[in-house]
Amino acid sequence: MTGLCLAAGALAWWAGARTAADVIWVIGTVTGLVPAVVWVARALRRGRTGVDLIAVLALAGTLAVGEYLAGTLIALMLATGRWLESAAERRATHDLRALLEHAPRSARKRTPTGVLTVPLAQVEPGDVLVVGPGDVVPVDGRVLDTTAVLDESVLTGESLLREHPAGELVRSGTVNGGDVFEMRATATEADSAYAEIVRLARQAGAGGAPVVRLADRYAAWFVPLSLAVAGSAWWLSGDPVRAVAVLVVATPCPLLLAAPVAIVSGLARAARLGVVVRDGGALERLGHARTVVLDKTGTLTAGRPRVTEVALAQGWSAARVLRAAASVDQYSSHVLARALVDEAHLRSLELRPASDVGEVPGRGVRGVVDGAVVTAGRRETDDALPGWARSAENRAVLDGAAVVWVGVDGTPVGAVLLRDPLRFDAPRTVRRLRAAGIDRTLMLTGDRPEPAREVGMMLGLDAVRAGQSPAQKVEAVQRERAHAVTVMVGDGVNDAPALAAADIGVAMGATGSGASSEAADVVLTTDRVDRLADAVTIAIRSRRIAVQSALGGMVLSLAAMVLAAAGLIPPAAGALLQEGIDMAVIANALRALRGTEPRIEPGTRELLRRFATEHTELREVVDATREAAEALSDRDGSHALPAVRRVDQLLTERLLPHEQAEERELYPALAAWLGGTEATATMSRAHTEIERLANRIHTHLELAGRGVPGQAAEIRPEQISDLRDCLYGLHAVLRLHFAQEDENYFSLGR
Repeated sequence: MTGLCLAAGALAWWAGARTAADVIWVIGTVTGLVPAVVWVARALRRGRTGVDLIAVLALAGTLAVGEYLAGTLIALMLATGRWLESAAERRATHDLRALLEHAPRSARKRTPTGVLTVPLAQVEPGDVLVVGPGDVVPVDGRVLDTTAVLDESVLTGESLLREHPAGELVRSGTVNGGDVFEMRATATEADSAYAEIVRLARQAGAGGAPVVRLADRYAAWFVPLSLAVAGSAWWLSGDPVRAVAVLVVATPCPLLLAAPVAIVSGLARAARLGVVVRDGGALERLGHARTVVLDKTGTLTAGRPRVTEVALAQGWSAARVLRAAASVDQYSSHVLARALVDEAHLRSLELRPASDVGEVPGRGVRGVVDGAVVTAGRRETDDALPGWARSAENRAVLDGAAVVWVGVDGTPVGAVLLRDPLRFDAPRTVRRLRAAGIDRTLMLTGDRPEPAREVGMMLGLDAVRAGQSPAQKVEAVQRERAHAVTVMVGDGVNDAPALAAADIGVAMGATGSGASSEAADVVLTTDRVDRLADAVTIAIRSRRIAVQSALGGMVLSLAAMVLAAAGLIPPAAGALLQEGIDMAVIANALRALRGTEPRIEPGTRELLRRFATEHTELREVVDATREAAEALSDRDGSHALPAVRRVDQLLTERLLPHEQAEERELYPALAAWLGGTEATATMSRAHTEIERLANRIHTHLELAGRGVPGQAAEIRPEQISDLRDCLYGLHAVLRLHFAQEDENYFSLGR
């Protein structure tokens, strides 16, 4: 309406009908004045005096002094300002609204009579659900009988599809990007992961942010300041038009536009990366945090055991031992049994069917595989252990690892060591938190002191407290709060009280409990702890942009008020100038939507995932180097030469081609992203050392083949010391190099 009045009045003025133009512009001014009066009345009822009062005075002033064109411009400016603010907030909240609109409402349930579509509230744990192509996974559950291909971008921000084999847990809210699959529900609608996220998204808003309340306080003095400047200009000049011009350039206040838009933009940016923040207040508190308290299990570590090593009896390989153990463990639901089966699948081992399977709680599993009785669990007897088994038991004590003993027909053939490993992204998370301004990091865990201290040492934490009960965790968090704004990060039910006690509670929502999510201010919807560092960075940047936009807009408005008071800006030009200031302020506030971190190209991300998968498959090579080195130390050296030959074959056919492909394909792509080849130089140096040791081992085999004519090849005594050093050295270099690449590069592609 105001736009039409402005255009129609301009046409009438151009045609020479000046009186008609003034009448049309008066109508446009009144069109803006009426809703402005309503907005002021609403604000006064809430006990607030907003800058809309300046708009009312400016509109009324233009009518009083006959500046009808300026009045229509102000009305149009007021309308477009409201529209701009609304459009900016719609854009900023797009990701939050996407979470709400994406929520599933029904599920296809398999029943004895067929597949029925039922309301989501009727789904119970144990129900078999059918998920078709493009369907949203309705509740949390486990995949049945096939591989599910899922788009998890709504939860994680990651656009690439992920495969979930049979038996793997999938989360509600993800989208089926492949063929139809069936799943068994493990939670109700209310207890599923996506329901927690939706509840938080509904609460998300800018209103609780202190910077927004600060804007309200600034508005309280900006209004009387504007009136004082306008009154002074009128009194000193005797020209009421100058007073109107001052009020025009003071309408509306950019401060009130900037703060909420920047904060909501920060909330949306965080949601896009898989971080749902409860409200603007939580986002701003996160930006002020200086202490971060972290749980260990499930937060800094994976939260589930994984195979780290396989110790072997003579004549057995890691693949044979794992295949035998996993063949009987596939029928068990024990957490260690699942870890062995997962490891066998990672190594692409084909499991055999087992018969007469039985499980004794606390002891393990027994079954018949290919005619042999296989056991996997605790040692069945207290008989004296052979040397390899004593060595394995000693390493388990040193590493704090669990041991699954594997026996075939009553004879121990191997020991599988399992630990809860450090997350690949945990070291980078701690480094990025420190770079973002976090002064103190500490870990609270109920675990034993030995593994807790090792994790703390590897991450460079400032303090580690082990054996903590939930009550002790709360006390520790409260002590930290007395010194600085404190963040608590956890994933379990036992972490919920500590999360609630902290200034900002952060829950690992992808793998954590519903209780921890309910108590948290921030939920990480993706299974990546480094998103915490992203959230802190976003919080700091959003507040900085909000303050920057508000102060910048205020300075521009105050400068325009001075010029208007001096008579240098007439009311009509002032209206256009203020509109430009408002648009600039909103555009600047929307910068909080954009990330500052460099984006990894999809092709590079795919390379990272490919080589990370190969790393997992190459763990057999790492194990083989140690097995060969130990075989050289055995009194019975008959297995040493075959073991070294196997290492040489694995190095030649698998490891070295992998390393060469990294140099040829991956590192150049990373160099373009990291800003140069120096970032990958140390990794290239490790490749050189690996190749040097591999060539040395191969040379030793050639020397062993040049034995006495007529005799079989054998490793001569003078070779043993150097060859063993090469094997142990290669084992150490490979472990360190793989860990460095996993931490620095491959975790980026997950």
